Amino acid sequence: MSELPMTVREDGLPTRVTIYEVGPRDGLQNEKALVPTGVKAEFVQRLVRAGLPVVEATSFVHPKWVPQLADAADLMELLGEAGRDCPVLVPNERGLDRALELGAKHIAIFGSATETFAQKNLNRSLDEQFAMFEPTVRRARDAGLDVRAYVSMCFGDPWEGAVPVEQVVSVGKRLFDLGASQLSLGDTIGVGTAGHVTALTEAFVDAGMDLGHLAMHFHDTYGQALANTHAALRAGITTYDASAGGLGGCPYAKSATGNLATEDLVWMLTGLGIEHGVDLREVVATSVWMAGHLGRPSPSAVVRALAESPA
Repeated sequence: MSELPMTVREDGLPTRVTIYEVGPRDGLQNEKALVPTGVKAEFVQRLVRAGLPVVEATSFVHPKWVPQLADAADLMELLGEAGRDCPVLVPNERGLDRALELGAKHIAIFGSATETFAQKNLNRSLDEQFAMFEPTVRRARDAGLDVRAYVSMCFGDPWEGAVPVEQVVSVGKRLFDLGASQLSLGDTIGVGTAGHVTALTEAFVDAGMDLGHLAMHFHDTYGQALANTHAALRAGITTYDASAGGLGGCPYAKSATGNLATEDLVWMLTGLGIEHGVDLREVVATSVWMAGHLGRPSPSAVVRALAESPA
């Protein structure tokens, strides 16, 4: 099996992409079981050793809202100096204060493309979220930190339904222009399709966004994550969020099931001859190990296939 998948290149695709691993944060935040801090630390360390260039470690959100990540400070201390290179999600200035105290170098903010989700997730209106994020981003940049901006509900919202492309572009641009270095467009409930991905990417480019500043964050709720990734590759996107083993969802959107599995993404990229720098077998072994701690099998098709096949 070591020679599989066979590499068949496709014209017009990027030669290399960056996989932004979100398993330790976005993956574990929706788990019913509380994972011990030491296990989380080993999870991050194993993913880094597997060659993933970016591993988002945790979130400094209030424990009341995401109890699974209540040990964020303990985790970062356990990770030590290496942990400072792992991005952390900060919801507001209080979260930023904690990240700064622990020496974080990279933070992410999490905005909404829709009014209802902004109210439910941020307790702010669609417009009020920018005033909340502005001082957080400004202080982070003044302290020399890199800032990433997530936008959720870019392809559909469980309460509002379809989300106009122009609304997503407007929100995304406003968040990015606060001072972010990258904008991650989230299909939070997994309803996006390939043509929608193409149209949204083209709309951002038409609005003046550089493709190098965009990332895609797909969920596989409707089995569309890889098809959507392929559409984004054709459109020129070179950064993709993924979660080891397909872990994850959103605690504020119950229809948001698992993220695009890192292993499924790596398998497709390898087959297309696109460089990614990730050791697939190491990630699979890590996901099988984590599944043991979670007490359930990985939802990733590639993890299931490789875990049962000879090396």
